[in-house]
Amino acid sequence: MPEVIIPGPEGRLEGFYHPSAEPNAPIALILHAHPKGGGQMNAKPITAMYDLFKRRGYAVCRFNLRGVGGSQGEYDQGQGELQDAATVLDWLQSLNTNASFCWVAGHSFGAWLGMQLLMRRPEVRGFISMAPPMNMYDFGFLAPCPASGLLLYGSADRICPPEEIELIAEKIRLQKGILLSHKVIQGAGHLFDDHIDELEAEVDTYMNYRENGTRDPHLEEYVKTNRKGRR
Repeated sequence: MPEVIIPGPEGRLEGFYHPSAEPNAPIALILHAHPKGGGQMNAKPITAMYDLFKRRGYAVCRFNLRGVGGSQGEYDQGQGELQDAATVLDWLQSLNTNASFCWVAGHSFGAWLGMQLLMRRPEVRGFISMAPPMNMYDFGFLAPCPASGLLLYGSADRICPPEEIELIAEKIRLQKGILLSHKVIQGAGHLFDDHIDELEAEVDTYMNYRENGTRDPHLEEYVKTNRKGRR
């Protein structure tokens, strides 16, 4: 798990990068929660996703946005942070020029950044959005959403209540053949503190479905639920 320093738009960005043993392996970028709310690359949801993609053979990177930890710069209302994410994705691709495709995973504010990156980068084929702050930020830029992905949120999340996420997610337009899948982690709060194992298990289940079509009751639920939401 080598530490890396990546040249960013406002100076260095610190992160962790795990290369894959496979020359054509896909890549994954993990984005943390709001810098002003304690978000950083070593938070439990971020390290969980980093380890999960590493186990699945991806070349994966997590990093601190500007002004967090050892990363230089100052908080920039999301615009500069989106530049940071795009810069790190460029860096990741430069090390993996034969990567077959890319995934983005983000928690809260990082989920919002990841979805914006998705709209700008056609190589992003899938996303994992954990506790997406759909009640705090405008997700109207998903017009339509160009790639399938998974929304994960806790039933006890008081910051981004699940009913609000579901209400807004139902309004997102989807391209033909795209599924916006949902999964509620029962009892979990915004940080998933005591539910990391369940979080990982749900993402693993979803990734199995996306990568090789493995079926189980959860996957049937995903497909059935999201066929209703197609536009």
